[in-house]
Amino acid sequence: MLCCAAVVTFATSGSTPLKLKQTIRLSDVEGRIDHFAFDRAGERLFVCALGNNTVEVLDLRTGERVHSITGLGAPQGVGYASEVNRLFVANDKGGICKIYDGKSFQTVGELNLQDDADNVRYDEAREKFYVGFGSGGIAVVNASDGKQVGSIKLSAHPEAFQLEKNGSRIFVNVPNARYVAVIDRDKGEVVATWKTDLAFANFPMALDEANHRLFVGCRLPPKLVVLNTDSGDVVAKVDISGDADEVFYNTKRHRIYVICGAGKIDVIEQTDPNTYKGLTRFDTANGARTGLFVPELDTLFVAVPHRGPQQAEIRCYQIQ
Repeated sequence: MLCCAAVVTFATSGSTPLKLKQTIRLSDVEGRIDHFAFDRAGERLFVCALGNNTVEVLDLRTGERVHSITGLGAPQGVGYASEVNRLFVANDKGGICKIYDGKSFQTVGELNLQDDADNVRYDEAREKFYVGFGSGGIAVVNASDGKQVGSIKLSAHPEAFQLEKNGSRIFVNVPNARYVAVIDRDKGEVVATWKTDLAFANFPMALDEANHRLFVGCRLPPKLVVLNTDSGDVVAKVDISGDADEVFYNTKRHRIYVICGAGKIDVIEQTDPNTYKGLTRFDTANGARTGLFVPELDTLFVAVPHRGPQQAEIRCYQIQ
């Protein structure tokens, strides 16, 4: 067999390092399901049911849905701040960001970003929410009072982004500009742009901060591109399944999980910061492209939308 360094051969699902341990039904949820957030203390999962115009609240201790936040406008991103018990929901329609009390789910605030409020990240140290929106911006919002305190300009709409914990940078996928933007949070501006070596449609992203590596999921062609965060250089490229929309890095096991709408979870092993090996492609369901990896629970959650006989549900995979 002739092998090429750019091609990774994946094992079959039988050798997967994932095991389905629980399924949480979402019986009346229709349409696309987008991003998640996790409440560590309460062991709750918040799920953006974009096509259903709801956020579903799941109790992971009982494995049940306990509440639905209704009346939203295609919710795409969600973040939870435990310190102030605030739930922040970003909506595509009108760019409205709703702020809720995390216990009663009563509305306590609203922020109008005008258009396409999308991914949400919470900076626990600074107690700030960061929200991608519109034709090119990231809003900076106080968690405590819901007030916007800044806006960082980008050249096009931001998709997934990651915050450094031990630094001031934000790494942002800007697919329509065909690069990754590097933002200095202290300066509030873009300080660098990094190319992804002829792999485009860069939507999901994960960060290995300790090893200075950024994992960028691209759809055209389907590749996981690994960037050196010291230089911006491409150090590796791995073939992945189609329609990737989430990438997560497991620091304990040095593995990367790529959730793909083609109905696969790709599991990739990091041998060292420059060397990667495909372990398995695990079958899920067509359109199952979003989810969340929760290290505290050693669990990967995957959203499965209602399509034909397949009902909407959240699948909970134990990391093996």
